Amino acid sequence: MQNNNKLGCLTGTGIFASFVTITVLIGFALTSGAGMFSAGELNAQGDESIGGVNSHAQIAECSACHAAPLSSETMGDLCVQCHQDIALQLFDSTSLHNMILQKDPAATCRKCHPEHRGAAAALTEFDSANFPHESLGYSLSGHQLTVLRKPFACSDCHHNGYEFSPATCDECHRQIDSAFVDSHAAQFGAECLACHDGVDRYGSDFNHATFFPLDGKHAAADCAACHVNSRSTADFQTASADCVSCHQQDDAHLGAYGTACGVCHSPEGWTPAKFDHNLSAFKLEGEHVNVACESCHVNNVYKGTPQDCYSCHQKDDEHNGQFGTACETCHNPSSWESATFDHNLSAFKLEGEHASVECEKCHVNNIFKGTPMACVSCHAEPSEHAGQFGTDCVACHTTTAWTPAQFNGQHTFPLNHGEGGTVSCATCHPSSYSTYTCYGCHEHTESNIRSKHLEEGISNFQNCMECHADGREHEGGDGGGGDD
Repeated sequence: MQNNNKLGCLTGTGIFASFVTITVLIGFALTSGAGMFSAGELNAQGDESIGGVNSHAQIAECSACHAAPLSSETMGDLCVQCHQDIALQLFDSTSLHNMILQKDPAATCRKCHPEHRGAAAALTEFDSANFPHESLGYSLSGHQLTVLRKPFACSDCHHNGYEFSPATCDECHRQIDSAFVDSHAAQFGAECLACHDGVDRYGSDFNHATFFPLDGKHAAADCAACHVNSRSTADFQTASADCVSCHQQDDAHLGAYGTACGVCHSPEGWTPAKFDHNLSAFKLEGEHVNVACESCHVNNVYKGTPQDCYSCHQKDDEHNGQFGTACETCHNPSSWESATFDHNLSAFKLEGEHASVECEKCHVNNIFKGTPMACVSCHAEPSEHAGQFGTDCVACHTTTAWTPAQFNGQHTFPLNHGEGGTVSCATCHPSSYSTYTCYGCHEHTESNIRSKHLEEGISNFQNCMECHADGREHEGGDGGGGDD
């Protein structure tokens, strides 16, 4: 009959066997230096000493890297206790380790730095797809497949650990187009990373129009022709966009037109060129529009070309300089013949009958300069004046007409004498203005006047003005007398 008082394996024999097994294991662990719990041999590589330790293999205590099961610390906390420079990087947003955490917040140290894989095993290993390569200034978006159409591995570009040599670009791209690599390196240098950032910045998707449109002849221009000795992105960005920077050596004008080539020329070609002369200080109007450029710009000299009429038209001056050099006073660009001269702008204004007089009447033989302005120069003194009034014609005459004339000089005898002042000059001056007679009005006879004045002792009876200066008859022996 079996004993039913058993507690599973907890029999006296089972308990004894378990105790023996545990004792053996503890003894083995103590004698093997805890090797039975190790995942593998630690890395023995190292080139720097941290606290006197050159490699992980020199660390004797597991607890130096592995936190206790019930501890609040993590393995990462223990890592940065030794690697304090990495601890500082975690707080620097520009550092590699901080960028890794930004991309993968769950990342841990051992995710990229595995251990217990042997003394010579690599201490850094990570998935390139999750590595923030663009944060280091170079994107892998344009480098997904090698020339053999296989996915890129880190070692394809980083041959010596994780260092990068510019020669790596040359080795790879020469397999695609060796001639292009030779030409490109000769023009822009071998430092590929100085311009390229992995996103094909200057590849087929590059839009040059964003900076400078490549129109006309510019579309076929070689890059190095404009970007001379460019060796970096900054060099390309600082290239001048003005025409003269590239074309100064082609300037047939030798700087006479300035540096704004686009005013006349276009990217389609240097010729034909078009110059809008109306944008200059001298506008082309009338006949000037059809004048050949070289007629004014002799020997292709443009800068400083005179703008006054006389500089070009002196040889055409029929006036021989008599009118001065301000041709525009009379002429206009429409034609020389349609000249208009405003005589009223001169010292001699044309008023009255002068306005309709032909020019050559005064300007004989086309002589204009020095033409006399005195009336008598054109209007010879009439015979009736006989030199009695001098040459001051305007004293009596106006430009409206010679007659009627009005005497404005100093007349010694009152002009309002008799008939309401309307007595004509010829009444008193029948033969000349230097002599006069009163007999034209007063019905005297010369014999009666003579006898009467002699009776009164007046012998100069022909000089009426001596006694009758104001035209009145005087009483008493002073020249008075009645009509006879």
